[in-house]
Amino acid sequence: MLMNENKIVAIVGRPNVGKSRLFNRLAHRRISIVHDKPGVTRDLVSIDMPAGFTLMDTGGIGLEDKHTPKIISDAMRTQAMIAIDMADIILFVTDGKEGLTPLDMEIAESLHTHQQKVMLVVNKMDNPDADHHAYEFAKLGFDTPIPVSAEHNHGLEELENSYLKKLQPLSPKEPSDFQKIAISLVGKPNAGKSSLGNRLLNSERFIVADVAGTTRDMIETAIEYEDPSGKKWNLRLFDTAGLRPKKKMDSSVEYFSSVRTERSIKYSDIVLHLVDAREGATKQDKIIAGEILKQGKALIVVVTKWDYAVKAFHDGEIDQYPNLRTFQEAYEKTLRKAFFYLPDSPVVFTSAESGEGLEDLLKSVIEVHHNLETQIPTSKLNKFIAELFERRQPSKVTGRRFKIFYALQVSKRPFKFKVFCNRAERLQDPYRRYLEKNILREFGLNACPCQFELVGKEQRYKDEE
Repeated sequence: MLMNENKIVAIVGRPNVGKSRLFNRLAHRRISIVHDKPGVTRDLVSIDMPAGFTLMDTGGIGLEDKHTPKIISDAMRTQAMIAIDMADIILFVTDGKEGLTPLDMEIAESLHTHQQKVMLVVNKMDNPDADHHAYEFAKLGFDTPIPVSAEHNHGLEELENSYLKKLQPLSPKEPSDFQKIAISLVGKPNAGKSSLGNRLLNSERFIVADVAGTTRDMIETAIEYEDPSGKKWNLRLFDTAGLRPKKKMDSSVEYFSSVRTERSIKYSDIVLHLVDAREGATKQDKIIAGEILKQGKALIVVVTKWDYAVKAFHDGEIDQYPNLRTFQEAYEKTLRKAFFYLPDSPVVFTSAESGEGLEDLLKSVIEVHHNLETQIPTSKLNKFIAELFERRQPSKVTGRRFKIFYALQVSKRPFKFKVFCNRAERLQDPYRRYLEKNILREFGLNACPCQFELVGKEQRYKDEE
């Protein structure tokens, strides 16, 4: 069961009036991508504010741009309309520098049915002495326009106080008595991240279109998940732009989108790495998985669009397996072979279309969350490491073998082990993976990468080795 009951303040308006910059100012964080090119914000971007409401940014209404497919511009308008219907307060943003436009008047007409919720905001009023020019917009038929400059932080305190007053009675949300789990949806473009996010939230929260590169911002939503036992879990879900190879980034917007994705990984407890069932693990998927592990994040492999594979099997296009279960097991085996360096991450097969696998996915999230809380007793850790060395000795490097004298866990999320050894440079990658993988399996840390902080003996003690 998924719930999201915050009141909503939505920012709407035509393209390039400064909605995203205003959103960032009011959120007191840089979340939406700010760019002077119309149409950069395409999705509903939101953040839960400490005062107990959700602040939401939207794509521009009425975008007509040759570089934006019509399916996207139509979806942007639909998403904005959804935000307007959901909102308790609508901040209708206009451009004071450019003045009143026919598109402003058209949008105002559509907002008149929400008259009581609308606050008219005139942005780009960079000179406070010229605020009276904002009254040109009064003819739109709303309450007194509020002049602001998101660029220069002018008038924002008055705006903030105004909509907080309208939201009354509203008190800050009480701290939750259950722990938050931050999860992010990450994968290459068009891997089905927004569709899966929609299904998880049971709403048309994100734009979904079969055009690579639709989601450009990092979208954060606070939700609650009630597991089959009735226990509630507080989740923070991030949907992100697809990660492209750096050589294929053809604009500053895509660069910043990639930065947003990397940040969402950084602030996540668990990363859901989405792999398109029709393509399997591509080279780019392997690179993405490596980046996630580099940041020390727990990782669950989520196979999306599994319904396509099931249909292909039933249609006889895949006939070398006796039944669907055998086919799925073979698919998972191939996937694990491609991702051989992952820390025994769960593999979950899902379909956003049918909802198949979503309960299994959420169960895996909770299981991995529990794994992340593990504290390994130092005595058990060292006893097991000694057993690993007895099973398999490391190869010699310059005539000597790598040795571990003592190890202890120094952190969780990520798991870090301080390892006192003879020479750090003698630990070769295959043996490191051998140690890591077996430690994770022994102590039930599936999906949770570990990192070794090697502390070698000083050079003057080399004769004692």
